[in-house]
Amino acid sequence: MMLILTIAGSDSGGGAGIQADLKTFQALGCYGMTAITALTAQNTVTVKSIYPVPASFIEDQLSAIFEDIGVDALKIGMLHSAPIIEAVARCLPRYEAVPIVLDPVMVAKGGSALLEPSAVQALRESLLPLATVLTPNLPEAEILLGRTISSRAEMVRAARDFLEQVPSVVIKGGHLDDNAISPDFFASRSGQQEWLEYPRVTTKNTHGTGCTYSAAIAAFLGKKKNIRDAVAEARRFLQSAIVSGTQFNLGHGSGPVDHAVSIRS
Repeated sequence: MMLILTIAGSDSGGGAGIQADLKTFQALGCYGMTAITALTAQNTVTVKSIYPVPASFIEDQLSAIFEDIGVDALKIGMLHSAPIIEAVARCLPRYEAVPIVLDPVMVAKGGSALLEPSAVQALRESLLPLATVLTPNLPEAEILLGRTISSRAEMVRAARDFLEQVPSVVIKGGHLDDNAISPDFFASRSGQQEWLEYPRVTTKNTHGTGCTYSAAIAAFLGKKKNIRDAVAEARRFLQSAIVSGTQFNLGHGSGPVDHAVSIRS
């Protein structure tokens, strides 16, 4: 069984964050572990409050996992602050190199900020150089690059710029103005380029899609898939989870996808 670690925040509503990651790891036949960076009081409608975990305790969580159990791949999600980012960046090089999926979580589905503005530069400088694959959505890519991205051509240019810092990138195009297709663009320094295109699903249940996607990529990398195949299989898993999740009626806002779809099917 592959050992997959998520370094991320907790979602009390269960649809995103470490809860979504653990459900994804389990659904894909992996053993999930966590280093919790922040606690959130949130539901399908809003994030009521955020309680960051002390950076020293995050380091303790990481050392406890690496020194005893081991890690085959890891995913980094919500980090919230510059001190937390710097603590994670200090820790990871101490251990044997493993594939790292960096999902630069900045804003919750409902619009609440999950990353302090002062932490963006720390994310750029400290964590991007450690990542194996970066998975920003369009608003996150715009913040990291400091420009707007509103077309497929601009997504391609953004990917090229990110490849100066990371070996591979997935620009998620869910925010693109296309009512029929949700296009993601994958690119790597080895020259691979591919559009991953799926029909848009009419549903309000899209909470945690980014977390689920990046967690699935980490799971497939832990299973020794190459990066292109890991991304493609993760996107396929996410699409099935979105489609199956249309049946849910949880809360009054953006509900979760169906992480257990692969188990039931």
